[in-house]
Amino acid sequence: MKKAGLFDKTIHFLVHNSNFVTVMVMGMVHAVLLAIMLAVEVFPLVYFNILSVVVYLFCMVLCRTGHVLPVYVSIVTEVTAYTIISTYFIGLRCGTYCFLFSIVPIIIYLGCFLFKGKSRWHVVVLLIMNFGLFVYLYITFAQVRPVYDIPDVMKTTIVIFSSFVMVFSTIFYNAIYIYSSEGEVTNLEKENKQLTADASEDALTGMLNRRGFLPIVEKLMKEKGSAGFSIAFCDIDNFKRINDSYGHDGGDEVIRHITRIMNKEMNGCETCRWGGEEFIILMKDTGLEAAREKMESLRRAVELSPTVFFNKRIPATVTIGLGEFGDGIHTPEDIIKVADERMYYGKQNGKNIVIYEDH
Repeated sequence: MKKAGLFDKTIHFLVHNSNFVTVMVMGMVHAVLLAIMLAVEVFPLVYFNILSVVVYLFCMVLCRTGHVLPVYVSIVTEVTAYTIISTYFIGLRCGTYCFLFSIVPIIIYLGCFLFKGKSRWHVVVLLIMNFGLFVYLYITFAQVRPVYDIPDVMKTTIVIFSSFVMVFSTIFYNAIYIYSSEGEVTNLEKENKQLTADASEDALTGMLNRRGFLPIVEKLMKEKGSAGFSIAFCDIDNFKRINDSYGHDGGDEVIRHITRIMNKEMNGCETCRWGGEEFIILMKDTGLEAAREKMESLRRAVELSPTVFFNKRIPATVTIGLGEFGDGIHTPEDIIKVADERMYYGKQNGKNIVIYEDH
């Protein structure tokens, strides 16, 4: 687990500091080339590599200050110039043209970051010029004797080193692209899940809302072999008076408090804030008589547990209507309507009561 964490942190650092890491590696590459050219006494390239190291040190400063475009131009210009000059002095067989291919991922990756929309034709032009230069160098210097004839061992060393740089660049930028893409996909999935949750959950209580609740009831009605279910429609009594007396913040706290009671008393049931002070409870595999007992327990719990709001105790009660899935019930709205009508009857006849049959 620790290794995975360290790997993720390392990749995360490389992704978010890719420009700085790029110029740092480029500077290190030229430091190695400086040592090689010094060993074979190709002094024009020694001086050029010193200049290149200085350029990349300056680019590191630019990266830290957020000036990416000058860094991009510097990389492309420096590598292009070095490829031409090194091919002229030590020949095509040393393989320094590989550096042209090593910056292809950089041209694409950084270019697409810098240029958006139609301006990305800059990237295409740079890629064409890059390949065109390779073709030109290959045709022009294939049979030309270099200025410095260095030992074959050093030629092989330079070829292997430049090839390694090319492969490393390709792997590094592909890894960054893959990791970044996976990160974006993961973030999008999280955002979609959150949007789905926001669309199906009530912001105040965390309960399901209508959008999230109705499909659950509909699915349950379609299940074969279902043992049946009951629906309770609950309404907080005299809620307007609570709002008028304690303000909307007080009313919201009453709703949250009753929500907590419902979640505790109705463990295993689906609860929904239908709207305002109205709630619906879905009791799976529960007949009408068992549902009535549960609702009586809930009603008493609400009645005996006033809401504490700024050192004030706000008493509240609920009126509950019950409906049971059976003949004549074809849609979720049908059974909800039955429970709603019974709740309304309770409202008209004393409140703080559970109504489970028609009158």
